[in-house]
Amino acid sequence: MHVVVLGTGMIGTTVVSEIVTNPNIEKITAVDGLKESVDRCIDISAEPKVIGRVASLENESEIYEVIKDADVAIACLPHSLSMPAVNAAIKAKCNLVDLVGSKFEEKYKLDEKAKEAGIIIVPGCGVAPGITNFLAAKGIEMLDEAEEAVMICGGIPRNPVPPLWYQVVFRLESVMGLYTRPALAAENGKLINLPPLSGLEKMTFPEPVGECEAVITDAHSAAHTLKGRVNKLYEKTVRYAGHWNKMSVLSELGFLDEETVEIDGVSLSPKKFTEKILEPKLRGTSNEDITVVRVEVKGKSNGKQIAHTWEMVDCYDHDRGITSMAKTTAIPAMLMASWIINGRVTETGVLPIEEIIIGNRFDPFIRELDDRGITINYVESLEKDLQIHN
Repeated sequence: MHVVVLGTGMIGTTVVSEIVTNPNIEKITAVDGLKESVDRCIDISAEPKVIGRVASLENESEIYEVIKDADVAIACLPHSLSMPAVNAAIKAKCNLVDLVGSKFEEKYKLDEKAKEAGIIIVPGCGVAPGITNFLAAKGIEMLDEAEEAVMICGGIPRNPVPPLWYQVVFRLESVMGLYTRPALAAENGKLINLPPLSGLEKMTFPEPVGECEAVITDAHSAAHTLKGRVNKLYEKTVRYAGHWNKMSVLSELGFLDEETVEIDGVSLSPKKFTEKILEPKLRGTSNEDITVVRVEVKGKSNGKQIAHTWEMVDCYDHDRGITSMAKTTAIPAMLMASWIINGRVTETGVLPIEEIIIGNRFDPFIRELDDRGITINYVESLEKDLQIHN
């Protein structure tokens, strides 16, 4: 079996380093446009079956050329290259695990083409979307009547500093979308779009995190796939207390607007200007981070009000020398690719993880995450009065 990893940043390199242990894989090709990034990936993996390839991945045809002889590709690419990767995979008849969860409706339109090609496309297969999605699906599956599913996740600094108490781990442009895009959710079996920065809620996580807050953000594929099984479904993104209010003020004042303004004869996007100003203030004092996850699914089972809750607090991985966000994003994708290679996932078409890791597959996948250092705790509780988010 031949696996191609598209992109050798921290996540792609982690995917390569973890998937080399699969004995059914004979060859792993790590591809990136930067030679130094590829060389670093090869050095870290230190495995003869890993080879590097320097290639541009800027469009569908270029992606096709590097995956046309592969059995599975794992896309660790920017959002803008997600659709080209999906199209290239179908053309190449190569299974694809994609970290990007955006544009699900557009991807799902290719379901029949993927089936005709005899492959599976798994979009949004990281931590959120990814882990949060299949936890929500499992909670819904365990109830007779599911009232509400809330998928809560956030990557936060281990040592937060003012003024925003946040640091960028990956691309700032991806983070900026949380402040400006409407949030897709589901209510009463229908898709809805909620205003950005809405649904502010305070919450507390175990040490070393403490008090946080979260707002509703895009639920991606889960809103589509789970909307008919639960009355309300939301995703929320976590930051330290005070962060969202500060960003809300910037939004209200127009600093996150994309429409250009003219200053001294120069046309300028307020959002681009704000990104430039914020970037140095979001670098943090170290790479140490924490990823938090809490998925709460509430409803009725055997006539009782039940809450199923899963929680994860994962810190920077000193043994691997990688951020928690890189680890918790890369390993679900790596495991999914391994399951496809090992014949444990045999479906074809465009299938998000919440339609795969359910039923009898759920517990084994949770155990394999735990074996790789991602521990998710579960609690079932009786709810006297079911509290539903507004």
